[in-house]
Amino acid sequence: MPAVIRDSKEDSESSSEDEQEDHTCIAWSGLSKSIPVLLFFPEAAVSKDGNICSTGERYNMAFKIVRTESRLVRGILANHGFHEVMFSTKSLSELWSGVLEHFKLEALLNFRSYELTRKDRLYKNIQRMQQTHGFKNFHIVPQTFVLPSEYQEFCNCFAKDKGPWIIKPVASSRGRGIYLVSNPNQISMDENILVSRYINNPLLIDEFKFDVRLYVLVTSYDPVLIYVYEEGLARFATVKYDRTSKNIKNTFMHLTNYSVNKKSSDYVSCDDPEVEDYGNKWSMSAVLRYLKQEGKDTTLLMRQVEDLIIKAVLSAELQIATACTMFVPHKTNCFELYGFDVLIDSNLKPWLLEVNLSPSLACDAPLDLKVKASMIADMFSLVVGLTCNQHVSSRWRQSSIV
Repeated sequence: MPAVIRDSKEDSESSSEDEQEDHTCIAWSGLSKSIPVLLFFPEAAVSKDGNICSTGERYNMAFKIVRTESRLVRGILANHGFHEVMFSTKSLSELWSGVLEHFKLEALLNFRSYELTRKDRLYKNIQRMQQTHGFKNFHIVPQTFVLPSEYQEFCNCFAKDKGPWIIKPVASSRGRGIYLVSNPNQISMDENILVSRYINNPLLIDEFKFDVRLYVLVTSYDPVLIYVYEEGLARFATVKYDRTSKNIKNTFMHLTNYSVNKKSSDYVSCDDPEVEDYGNKWSMSAVLRYLKQEGKDTTLLMRQVEDLIIKAVLSAELQIATACTMFVPHKTNCFELYGFDVLIDSNLKPWLLEVNLSPSLACDAPLDLKVKASMIADMFSLVVGLTCNQHVSSRWRQSSIV
């Protein structure tokens, strides 16, 4: 029985065929079709519908948002009839945190997601898996060194391969502090940083470099349950790519972060949500359609992307699962939404760039709203009605772990 549904006995006894039809957001499951499962609709992000809103009001559902400001999450929940509370309450249905995690019913004190989302910890965990299970089996990130502790190892490697190399702070986001170098002397080591081999043969579309933001939902680490959303966003650089080193300092050419490129005078936005292949932000499905028309094996590509996601999560599984055992009294009480950034090279090999905790839900363009509202609505439908999600239409696909 989904935990957000109160008075299950009373509700199941009073539910009739007419009543079921009255509540748009309720699907009925179980052998006798008497178990209510809450469904969420993306349209609620932009408009209020009385039929949708009545469901949350009927069951007196509540939510609380802490340490973050997400108009999208607040809009979807409020327009489904949830009421926002500003205090702790045992009747809380949903808690959304922008610093630690996103929780169902209870706040988790320490989920250790930084083992996956902090760049140095992610690399070290993947490196450990390479040593344990074979380098080829976990060759999902470029060669990387953590400085200053591995500075000498980097210099030895640099003597054999001049680069270029890309520098990233270990705990930054939105492209801040990232730059390219062609010599170790150009590296500032005022803080802990990652230096990674720069992928200088990215797959290009119309001569522009791009990466892909994919949404990954983990509902359990024991056992591991991973869902990959079938839609994502491709973010394009604003200057055509040049493989030579003469433009190594041009961030608008080499970095694909939206936060960086939106500042470019060449940035092109699209105001039509139905046009998904125009400007500097495309949908993932539009990219796949383009690549398929170019004769690329997109089925193989997405299989490799899913494999990359699973292996990244597994690399941090032990540490996070241990923390869950210590701090989470009930396994089904929390979930985590990650933003995976993936770069595809000219050989159609995907590379993991980073994993983001609390991926941006800002909707600066109609395409953002179209993708993110559907993703969040489907996510809430999945996690609230997890016990019978096989009856719910969703674009979240559970990934198989072999």
